[in-house]
Amino acid sequence: MLKRFTVRNYKNFKNEVTIDFSNTAAYQFSTDCIYDGLISKMLIYGRNATGKTNLGRALTDIRYTMFNVPGFISDNVFLNADSKEESAVFSYEFDFEGQKLVYEYARFSTRELQWEKLLIDDIKIFDCDFALKRYDFDNLEYVHAETVNADRYIQSLEAGEDAEGIVESKLPFLRWLVSNSALKNDSVLIKLSHYVGRMTVISAGNAMRFRSRRIYDGFFETLENDDKLRDLEDFFNTMGIECNLILEKLPDGDRVLYFSHEKLVPFFDTASSGTLALFDLYRRLMPSVREPSFIYLDEFDAFYHYEMAENVIKFFKKKYPRCQVIMTSHNTNLMTNRLMRPDCLFILSRSGTLTALCNATERELREGHNLEKMYISGEFEQYE
Repeated sequence: MLKRFTVRNYKNFKNEVTIDFSNTAAYQFSTDCIYDGLISKMLIYGRNATGKTNLGRALTDIRYTMFNVPGFISDNVFLNADSKEESAVFSYEFDFEGQKLVYEYARFSTRELQWEKLLIDDIKIFDCDFALKRYDFDNLEYVHAETVNADRYIQSLEAGEDAEGIVESKLPFLRWLVSNSALKNDSVLIKLSHYVGRMTVISAGNAMRFRSRRIYDGFFETLENDDKLRDLEDFFNTMGIECNLILEKLPDGDRVLYFSHEKLVPFFDTASSGTLALFDLYRRLMPSVREPSFIYLDEFDAFYHYEMAENVIKFFKKKYPRCQVIMTSHNTNLMTNRLMRPDCLFILSRSGTLTALCNATERELREGHNLEKMYISGEFEQYE
Protein backbone atom coordinates (compact mmCIF):
# COMPACT_ATOMS: atom_id res chain seq x y z
CA MET A 1 0.00 0.00 0.00
CA LEU A 2 0.99 3.61 -0.47
CA LYS A 3 2.45 4.80 2.84
CA ARG A 4 3.64 8.31 2.04
CA PHE A 5 3.46 10.69 -0.93
CA THR A 6 5.21 14.02 -1.44
CA VAL A 7 5.15 16.46 -4.34
CA ARG A 8 6.81 19.85 -4.85
CA ASN A 9 6.73 22.55 -7.54
CA TYR A 10 3.79 20.97 -9.35
CA LYS A 11 0.89 23.20 -10.44
CA ASN A 12 -0.66 24.65 -7.23
CA PHE A 13 2.00 23.18 -5.00
CA LYS A 14 5.06 25.43 -4.94
CA ASN A 15 6.14 24.09 -1.58
CA GLU A 16 6.29 20.47 -0.53
CA VAL A 17 2.95 18.87 0.31
CA THR A 18 2.85 15.43 1.91
CA ILE A 19 0.19 12.83 2.56
CA ASP A 20 1.32 10.44 5.31
CA PHE A 21 -1.09 7.50 5.30
CA SER A 22 0.61 6.06 8.39
CA ASN A 23 -0.07 9.12 10.52
CA THR A 24 -3.13 7.77 12.32
CA ALA A 25 -4.51 8.51 15.77
CA ALA A 26 -5.77 5.95 18.27
CA TYR A 27 -9.47 6.48 17.61
CA GLN A 28 -11.71 3.54 18.42
CA PHE A 29 -14.55 4.58 16.10
CA SER A 30 -14.87 4.46 12.30
CA THR A 31 -12.07 1.91 12.31
CA ASP A 32 -13.10 0.86 8.79
CA CYS A 33 -11.26 3.97 7.55
CA ILE A 34 -7.99 2.25 8.46
CA TYR A 35 -6.50 -0.91 6.97
CA ASP A 36 -3.32 -2.58 8.17
CA GLY A 37 -2.29 0.53 10.08
CA LEU A 38 -2.65 2.88 7.10
CA ILE A 39 -5.42 5.29 6.12
CA SER A 40 -7.57 3.58 3.52
CA LYS A 41 -10.46 6.07 3.34
CA MET A 42 -9.73 9.80 3.30
CA LEU A 43 -11.93 12.83 2.71
CA ILE A 44 -10.37 16.16 1.65
CA TYR A 45 -12.07 19.54 1.91
CA GLY A 46 -10.83 22.72 0.32
CA ARG A 47 -12.11 25.95 -1.12
CA ASN A 48 -12.34 26.30 -4.88
CA ALA A 49 -9.00 26.56 -6.70
CA THR A 50 -6.96 25.13 -3.82
CA GLY A 51 -5.71 22.26 -5.99
CA LYS A 52 -7.86 19.26 -5.06
CA THR A 53 -7.99 18.05 -8.66
CA ASN A 54 -4.28 18.69 -9.18
CA LEU A 55 -3.46 16.69 -6.06
CA GLY A 56 -5.18 13.68 -7.62
CA ARG A 57 -3.21 14.20 -10.82
CA ALA A 58 0.03 14.35 -8.84
CA LEU A 59 -0.75 11.22 -6.85
CA THR A 60 -1.38 9.18 -9.98
CA ASP A 61 1.49 10.63 -12.02
CA ILE A 62 3.44 7.45 -11.24
CA ARG A 63 0.96 5.51 -13.38
CA TYR A 64 2.00 7.52 -16.42
CA THR A 65 5.66 7.16 -15.50
CA MET A 66 5.52 3.37 -15.20
CA PHE A 67 3.01 2.52 -17.90
CA ASN A 68 2.79 5.54 -20.20
CA VAL A 69 -0.94 5.75 -19.42
CA PRO A 70 -2.12 9.16 -20.70
CA GLY A 71 -4.44 10.09 -17.81
CA PHE A 72 -4.28 13.84 -17.17
CA ILE A 73 -1.43 14.63 -19.53
CA SER A 74 -1.12 18.27 -20.52
CA ASP A 75 1.98 20.18 -21.55
CA ASN A 76 0.39 23.59 -21.06
CA VAL A 77 0.87 24.11 -17.32
CA PHE A 78 3.00 21.67 -15.33
CA LEU A 79 5.37 23.52 -13.01
CA ASN A 80 4.27 25.99 -10.36
CA ALA A 81 4.04 29.45 -11.92
CA ASP A 82 5.70 31.23 -8.97
CA SER A 83 8.62 28.87 -8.49
CA LYS A 84 12.12 29.29 -9.89
CA GLU A 85 12.81 25.56 -9.73
CA GLU A 86 13.15 23.90 -13.12
CA SER A 87 11.41 20.63 -12.29
CA ALA A 88 8.64 19.10 -10.19
CA VAL A 89 9.64 16.41 -7.69
CA PHE A 90 7.51 13.35 -6.86
CA SER A 91 8.21 10.86 -4.06
CA TYR A 92 6.28 7.65 -3.34
CA GLU A 93 6.91 5.39 -0.37
CA PHE A 94 5.18 1.99 -0.40
CA ASP A 95 4.90 -0.79 2.14
CA PHE A 96 4.53 -4.24 0.64
CA GLU A 97 4.18 -6.82 3.42
CA GLY A 98 6.81 -5.09 5.52
CA GLN A 99 9.16 -4.33 2.64
CA LYS A 100 9.83 -0.62 2.09
CA LEU A 101 10.03 0.71 -1.47
CA VAL A 102 10.72 4.36 -2.31
CA TYR A 103 10.48 5.64 -5.88
CA GLU A 104 11.38 9.26 -6.57
CA TYR A 105 11.74 11.29 -9.73
CA ALA A 106 11.77 14.84 -11.06
CA ARG A 107 10.17 16.12 -14.26
CA PHE A 108 10.89 19.17 -16.39
CA SER A 109 7.49 18.59 -17.99
CA THR A 110 4.87 15.91 -18.36
CA ARG A 111 7.05 14.18 -20.95
CA GLU A 112 10.63 14.72 -19.85
CA LEU A 113 12.30 13.32 -16.74
CA GLN A 114 15.21 15.06 -15.05
CA TRP A 115 16.15 12.15 -12.77
CA GLU A 116 14.74 9.07 -11.07
CA LYS A 117 15.87 6.68 -8.35
CA LEU A 118 14.61 3.58 -6.58
CA LEU A 119 15.35 2.45 -3.03
CA ILE A 120 14.28 -0.80 -1.39
CA ASP A 121 14.74 -1.20 2.36
CA ASP A 122 16.94 1.94 2.18
CA ILE A 123 19.26 0.32 -0.38
CA LYS A 124 19.66 2.35 -3.56
CA ILE A 125 18.82 0.02 -6.47
CA PHE A 126 19.45 2.53 -9.24
CA ASP A 127 19.91 6.26 -9.70
CA CYS A 128 19.58 7.96 -13.10
CA ASP A 129 20.33 11.61 -13.74
CA PHE A 130 19.26 12.15 -17.33
CA ALA A 131 20.22 15.82 -17.42
CA LEU A 132 23.82 15.12 -16.36
CA LYS A 133 23.97 11.68 -18.01
CA ARG A 134 25.02 9.94 -14.83
CA TYR A 135 23.74 6.43 -14.14
CA ASP A 136 24.20 4.08 -11.19
CA PHE A 137 22.94 0.50 -11.58
CA ASP A 138 25.23 -1.10 -8.96
CA ASN A 139 22.55 -2.85 -6.87
CA LEU A 140 20.27 -4.46 -9.44
CA GLU A 141 21.14 -7.88 -7.97
CA TYR A 142 19.11 -6.89 -4.89
CA VAL A 143 15.97 -7.28 -7.02
CA HIS A 144 17.42 -10.27 -8.92
CA ALA A 145 17.85 -8.18 -12.07
CA GLU A 146 21.63 -8.34 -12.32
CA THR A 147 21.39 -9.93 -15.78
CA VAL A 148 19.66 -6.85 -17.20
CA ASN A 149 21.76 -5.16 -19.87
CA ALA A 150 21.89 -1.61 -18.49
CA ASP A 151 24.30 -0.56 -21.27
CA ARG A 152 21.58 -1.33 -23.79
CA TYR A 153 19.21 0.95 -21.90
CA ILE A 154 21.76 3.80 -21.97
CA GLN A 155 22.26 3.24 -25.71
CA SER A 156 18.52 3.56 -26.22
CA LEU A 157 18.61 6.93 -24.44
CA GLU A 158 21.43 8.16 -26.64
CA ALA A 159 19.58 6.99 -29.73
CA GLY A 160 16.73 9.29 -28.73
CA GLU A 161 18.91 12.38 -29.17
CA ASP A 162 19.14 14.22 -32.45
CA ALA A 163 22.30 15.66 -34.02
CA GLU A 164 22.15 18.72 -31.77
CA GLY A 165 21.75 16.66 -28.61
CA ILE A 166 18.10 17.58 -28.08
CA VAL A 167 16.23 14.85 -26.22
CA GLU A 168 12.69 14.06 -27.26
CA SER A 169 11.82 12.12 -24.07
CA LYS A 170 13.44 9.82 -21.55
CA LEU A 171 12.19 6.31 -21.01
CA PRO A 172 12.06 5.78 -17.22
CA PHE A 173 14.48 3.05 -16.21
CA LEU A 174 11.91 1.56 -13.83
CA ARG A 175 9.52 1.03 -16.74
CA TRP A 176 12.33 -0.49 -18.81
CA LEU A 177 13.50 -2.68 -15.92
CA VAL A 178 10.06 -4.18 -15.23
CA SER A 179 9.50 -4.81 -18.95
CA ASN A 180 12.89 -6.39 -19.62
CA SER A 181 13.49 -8.50 -16.51
CA ALA A 182 12.37 -12.02 -15.67
CA LEU A 183 11.20 -11.03 -12.20
CA LYS A 184 9.84 -13.57 -9.74
CA ASN A 185 6.14 -13.46 -8.98
CA ASP A 186 6.83 -12.38 -5.40
CA SER A 187 9.24 -9.63 -6.46
CA VAL A 188 8.57 -6.29 -4.81
CA LEU A 189 8.75 -4.71 -8.28
CA ILE A 190 5.90 -6.94 -9.44
CA LYS A 191 3.91 -5.89 -6.38
CA LEU A 192 4.62 -2.26 -7.21
CA SER A 193 3.59 -2.80 -10.83
CA HIS A 194 0.32 -4.44 -9.78
CA TYR A 195 -0.47 -1.65 -7.33
CA VAL A 196 0.30 1.22 -9.70
CA GLY A 197 -1.53 -0.48 -12.57
CA ARG A 198 -4.71 -0.46 -10.49
CA MET A 199 -4.59 3.23 -9.52
CA THR A 200 -7.27 5.46 -11.00
CA VAL A 201 -8.77 8.94 -10.86
CA ILE A 202 -12.50 9.42 -11.27
CA SER A 203 -14.10 12.85 -11.63
CA ALA A 204 -17.79 13.44 -11.13
CA GLY A 205 -17.79 15.44 -14.36
CA ASN A 206 -16.96 12.31 -16.38
CA ALA A 207 -20.58 11.22 -16.35
CA MET A 208 -21.64 14.45 -18.02
CA ARG A 209 -18.79 14.69 -20.52
CA PHE A 210 -19.20 11.14 -21.78
CA ARG A 211 -22.94 11.06 -22.15
CA SER A 212 -22.78 9.57 -25.64
CA ARG A 213 -24.19 6.03 -25.65
CA ARG A 214 -21.32 4.87 -27.84
CA ILE A 215 -18.85 5.27 -24.98
CA TYR A 216 -20.73 2.49 -23.19
CA ASP A 217 -21.03 -0.05 -26.02
CA GLY A 218 -18.36 -2.34 -24.63
CA PHE A 219 -19.82 -2.12 -21.14
CA PHE A 220 -23.30 -2.97 -22.42
CA GLU A 221 -21.91 -6.23 -23.79
CA THR A 222 -21.07 -7.30 -20.23
CA LEU A 223 -24.59 -6.34 -19.13
CA GLU A 224 -26.04 -8.92 -21.51
CA ASN A 225 -25.14 -11.32 -18.71
CA ASP A 226 -28.24 -11.10 -16.54
CA ASP A 227 -26.22 -11.47 -13.32
CA LYS A 228 -24.20 -8.39 -14.28
CA LEU A 229 -27.34 -6.41 -15.07
CA ARG A 230 -28.90 -7.41 -11.74
CA ASP A 231 -25.69 -6.36 -9.98
CA LEU A 232 -25.95 -2.90 -11.52
CA GLU A 233 -29.59 -2.77 -10.48
CA ASP A 234 -28.68 -3.76 -6.92
CA PHE A 235 -25.99 -1.09 -6.89
CA PHE A 236 -28.54 1.61 -7.74
CA ASN A 237 -30.97 0.31 -5.14
CA THR A 238 -28.23 0.28 -2.50
CA MET A 239 -27.53 3.92 -3.30
CA GLY A 240 -31.20 4.78 -2.77
CA ILE A 241 -32.38 4.74 -6.41
CA GLU A 242 -35.15 2.17 -6.60
CA CYS A 243 -35.39 0.82 -10.11
CA ASN A 244 -35.67 -2.19 -12.39
CA LEU A 245 -33.41 -2.32 -15.44
CA ILE A 246 -33.79 -4.00 -18.82
CA LEU A 247 -31.21 -4.21 -21.58
CA GLU A 248 -32.49 -4.81 -25.09
CA LYS A 249 -30.57 -5.51 -28.27
CA LEU A 250 -32.08 -3.74 -31.26
CA PRO A 251 -32.22 -5.20 -34.81
CA ASP A 252 -29.29 -2.99 -35.86
CA GLY A 253 -27.15 -4.51 -33.10
CA ASP A 254 -27.27 -1.52 -30.74
CA ARG A 255 -27.93 -2.21 -27.08
CA VAL A 256 -30.23 0.12 -25.15
CA LEU A 257 -30.67 0.30 -21.38
CA TYR A 258 -34.15 1.02 -20.02
CA PHE A 259 -35.90 1.68 -16.75
CA SER A 260 -38.69 -0.90 -16.54
CA HIS A 261 -42.15 0.53 -15.78
CA GLU A 262 -45.49 -0.17 -17.42
CA LYS A 263 -43.59 1.10 -20.44
CA LEU A 264 -39.85 0.99 -21.09
CA VAL A 265 -38.16 4.32 -20.37
CA PRO A 266 -34.76 5.00 -22.04
CA PHE A 267 -32.11 5.24 -19.32
CA PHE A 268 -29.92 7.98 -20.82
CA ASP A 269 -32.85 10.15 -21.84
CA THR A 270 -34.34 10.29 -18.36
CA ALA A 271 -31.64 9.54 -15.78
CA SER A 272 -30.73 12.38 -13.44
CA SER A 273 -27.23 13.81 -13.14
CA GLY A 274 -26.73 11.87 -9.92
CA THR A 275 -27.87 8.61 -11.50
CA LEU A 276 -25.55 9.16 -14.48
CA ALA A 277 -22.65 9.84 -12.11
CA LEU A 278 -23.40 6.60 -10.25
CA PHE A 279 -23.63 4.70 -13.52
CA ASP A 280 -20.24 6.03 -14.61
CA LEU A 281 -18.73 5.12 -11.24
CA TYR A 282 -20.05 1.58 -11.55
CA ARG A 283 -18.84 1.30 -15.14
CA ARG A 284 -15.34 2.39 -14.15
CA LEU A 285 -15.00 -0.01 -11.22
CA MET A 286 -17.37 -2.96 -11.09
CA PRO A 287 -16.48 -4.89 -14.26
CA SER A 288 -12.79 -4.93 -13.31
CA VAL A 289 -11.42 -8.40 -12.64
CA ARG A 290 -8.88 -7.00 -10.20
CA GLU A 291 -9.77 -4.97 -7.16
CA PRO A 292 -8.55 -1.37 -7.47
CA SER A 293 -5.59 -0.46 -5.25
CA PHE A 294 -6.04 3.31 -5.15
CA ILE A 295 -8.95 5.54 -6.20
CA TYR A 296 -9.01 9.32 -6.24
CA LEU A 297 -12.66 10.45 -6.39
CA ASP A 298 -12.61 14.13 -7.24
CA GLU A 299 -15.75 15.98 -6.05
CA PHE A 300 -17.35 12.56 -6.02
CA ASP A 301 -20.67 13.82 -4.62
CA ALA A 302 -21.14 16.81 -6.93
CA PHE A 303 -24.47 15.42 -8.18
CA TYR A 304 -25.52 13.48 -5.07
CA HIS A 305 -27.96 14.11 -2.28
CA TYR A 306 -26.06 13.98 1.03
CA GLU A 307 -27.62 10.61 1.93
CA MET A 308 -26.48 9.14 -1.36
CA ALA A 309 -22.99 10.55 -0.76
CA GLU A 310 -22.95 8.75 2.59
CA ASN A 311 -24.07 5.55 0.88
CA VAL A 312 -21.19 5.81 -1.60
CA ILE A 313 -18.65 6.10 1.22
CA LYS A 314 -20.23 3.15 3.05
CA PHE A 315 -20.17 1.18 -0.18
CA PHE A 316 -16.43 1.70 -0.66
CA LYS A 317 -15.74 0.78 2.95
CA LYS A 318 -17.60 -2.50 2.59
CA LYS A 319 -16.75 -3.41 -1.01
CA TYR A 320 -13.09 -2.35 -1.03
CA PRO A 321 -11.80 -2.39 2.57
CA ARG A 322 -8.11 -2.43 1.65
CA CYS A 323 -8.31 -0.07 -1.34
CA GLN A 324 -6.97 3.39 -0.54
CA VAL A 325 -9.75 5.80 -1.51
CA ILE A 326 -9.30 9.57 -1.38
CA MET A 327 -12.45 11.62 -1.90
CA THR A 328 -12.75 15.39 -2.29
CA SER A 329 -15.91 17.23 -1.37
CA HIS A 330 -17.51 20.51 -0.33
CA ASN A 331 -20.30 18.69 1.53
CA THR A 332 -19.86 19.35 5.25
CA ASN A 333 -22.61 16.83 6.08
CA LEU A 334 -19.96 14.18 5.50
CA MET A 335 -17.67 15.74 8.11
CA THR A 336 -18.88 13.47 10.88
CA ASN A 337 -17.33 10.90 13.19
CA ARG A 338 -20.26 8.66 12.43
CA LEU A 339 -18.87 8.17 8.93
CA MET A 340 -15.20 9.21 9.05
CA ARG A 341 -12.76 10.27 11.81
CA PRO A 342 -10.57 13.34 12.50
CA ASP A 343 -7.33 11.72 11.29
CA CYS A 344 -8.96 10.82 7.96
CA LEU A 345 -10.58 14.21 7.34
CA PHE A 346 -8.26 16.81 5.79
CA ILE A 347 -8.28 20.47 4.80
CA LEU A 348 -6.34 21.60 1.72
CA SER A 349 -5.44 25.27 2.08
CA ARG A 350 -4.99 28.00 -0.50
CA SER A 351 -1.25 27.88 0.19
CA GLY A 352 -1.09 24.15 -0.59
CA THR A 353 -0.86 22.71 2.92
CA LEU A 354 -2.79 19.58 3.85
CA THR A 355 -3.87 19.25 7.48
CA ALA A 356 -5.86 16.55 9.29
CA LEU A 357 -8.66 17.89 11.49
CA CYS A 358 -7.08 16.27 14.53
CA ASN A 359 -4.03 18.48 13.94
CA ALA A 360 -5.99 21.62 13.04
CA THR A 361 -7.16 22.46 16.56
CA GLU A 362 -5.78 22.54 20.08
CA ARG A 363 -8.77 20.53 21.25
CA GLU A 364 -8.53 16.80 21.66
CA LEU A 365 -11.20 15.73 19.20
CA ARG A 366 -13.42 12.92 20.41
CA GLU A 367 -16.26 10.86 19.00
CA GLY A 368 -18.91 13.16 20.48
CA HIS A 369 -17.60 16.32 18.82
CA ASN A 370 -19.72 17.81 16.04
CA LEU A 371 -17.01 18.31 13.42
CA GLU A 372 -19.30 19.96 10.89
CA LYS A 373 -20.44 22.56 13.42
CA MET A 374 -16.85 23.23 14.43
CA TYR A 375 -15.83 23.65 10.78
CA ILE A 376 -18.68 26.05 9.96
CA SER A 377 -18.00 28.10 13.10
CA GLY A 378 -14.39 28.64 11.94
CA GLU A 379 -12.57 26.27 14.28
CA PHE A 380 -10.19 25.18 11.50
CA GLU A 381 -10.22 28.43 9.50
CA GLN A 382 -6.49 29.15 9.86
CA TYR A 383 -5.74 25.97 7.90
CA GLU A 384 -7.94 26.86 4.91
